[in-house]
Amino acid sequence: MRILYVNNSGGGFADYIDISENTTVEQFFNKKMPADSPEDYLIRVNRQPVPRDYILQPNDRITITPTKVQGARPK
Repeated sequence: MRILYVNNSGGGFADYIDISENTTVEQFFNKKMPADSPEDYLIRVNRQPVPRDYILQPNDRITITPTKVQGARPK
């Protein structure tokens, strides 16, 4: 199954990737970012927030954006 993965961490990139059927958002995140915590990211599918047990569908667009930008000054 093919989805579009947009990673906004660092320089950011977008790429179509193949994943297994019935992959949840949580499984996808853990595979792509094993050293990171999902609480530190805003994870959306097709521009909408989704629960961790959402099952990714063909042609979904998953976006993972850090909630804190490194080096930003606090207000």
